[in-house]
Amino acid sequence: MTKAEQFYQDIKGKKIAFIGTGVSHIELIRLFLKKKLDVTICDKKNKEDFNSDLYSQLAVSGAKFSLGENYLDAIYSCDVIFRTPGMYYNHTSIKKAREMGIVVTSEMEVFFDICPCKIYAVTGSDGKTTTTTLISEFFKADGRTVHLGGNIGRALLPVAENICDTDIAVVELSSFQLLSMRQSPDVAVITNIAPNHLDVHGTMEEYIESKTNIILHQNAFSKTVLNNDNAPTIKLKDMVRGRLATFSRKEKVHNGAFLDDKGNLCYSDYDEVTTILPMGEIKIPGIHNVENYLTAITAVWGEVNAESIIKVAREFGGVEHRIEFVREIDGVRWYNDSIATSPTRVLAGLASFNQKLIVIAGGYDKKIPFEPLAKPVNEKVKTLILLGVTADKIEKAVKSYEGFDEDKLKIIKVNSLEEAINTAKDIAEKGDIVTLSPACASFDMYPNFEARGHHFKRLVNELK
Repeated sequence: MTKAEQFYQDIKGKKIAFIGTGVSHIELIRLFLKKKLDVTICDKKNKEDFNSDLYSQLAVSGAKFSLGENYLDAIYSCDVIFRTPGMYYNHTSIKKAREMGIVVTSEMEVFFDICPCKIYAVTGSDGKTTTTTLISEFFKADGRTVHLGGNIGRALLPVAENICDTDIAVVELSSFQLLSMRQSPDVAVITNIAPNHLDVHGTMEEYIESKTNIILHQNAFSKTVLNNDNAPTIKLKDMVRGRLATFSRKEKVHNGAFLDDKGNLCYSDYDEVTTILPMGEIKIPGIHNVENYLTAITAVWGEVNAESIIKVAREFGGVEHRIEFVREIDGVRWYNDSIATSPTRVLAGLASFNQKLIVIAGGYDKKIPFEPLAKPVNEKVKTLILLGVTADKIEKAVKSYEGFDEDKLKIIKVNSLEEAINTAKDIAEKGDIVTLSPACASFDMYPNFEARGHHFKRLVNELK
């Protein structure tokens, strides 16, 4: 009996609650209902706000519902709770359920328990989606069967029964997913650590602590990849149980990928150095993407042929919403960088272009400081268009910079993305670049950064 078969046998007869109906749960709920398991869906949306077709499909399949203001009341009569990553593990209701002896788990925790193949997992404040995707692309170019998922937008537990032990699972893990995990992957990658999601975690200490769960439970045969250039990340090296590899774009490392002084991506295997390719041959722009390649190469070195890495570097066009070229109109180029939900992501985007930009920024307040934006925005931005609840905070941070000059940096506040785009179109001249680089999450106006990015692209493509 496989681990997956054993899991479904053990859970039969249990009352199972699913909190939330996002990407990580819908396919899993459908699978559980197909297996005739007892499922209750708990969602703060009222029935009238629920997708009517989805509601009908799930209800006909046997799902029960607990919706609206008191949607969490139903969890206390269940045996197992699957929490969505968006439901904070230390939420009062979740803590109460655990104290009552109810099993609280998640799709990704169970996947780690029953996955039969090697798992590569990536976390970090910035760059984790591109790095995760690159690792997946490297293995696919090498002819391997790859299962890509996690925080990147696909649940993997629903397909666990179809995974072979010779396959590769590549997953992106957020701090919210990692906070409750007590199992680490075969290969763990931390891209970097910078302030993020402090509106939920409350303290930087808890945020970092959640990230460490990706390496805390590894064994001696595991591998850990850390960023040698990021102090909070490399400080974790003493926690590494198995093999440690590091990457750097600033200096040669002992074991891992680095950028040499000629601009070549290289790999240092202790005393042996292999030159892989010049950074100029990487198709996607930006020094941060060079760093993403160094990270991914360090993760797969020894498992993937160098030729496969080079092929991906020359052909891979990037991940949606990450400095994604949308269109050129009247000589003005428009880019969608909706993933830039923190100041550090914005800095990477600004550094990708060799000219001053028109930047659209602002959004939901994650309680992270915007002061790191002040100097680079003053140096790299000609017009800053602000919207959302953080508009005033970003403006204050930018204007507090001692080199701020209102003649060199124009700041305009607007009320919507439509108004921001029309404003940018009116002021942009031939040769300008306009980029959506919010520095914030989207939750004040959109359900997620993808929805914001899609809206931006639609509006830009509708421009005459």
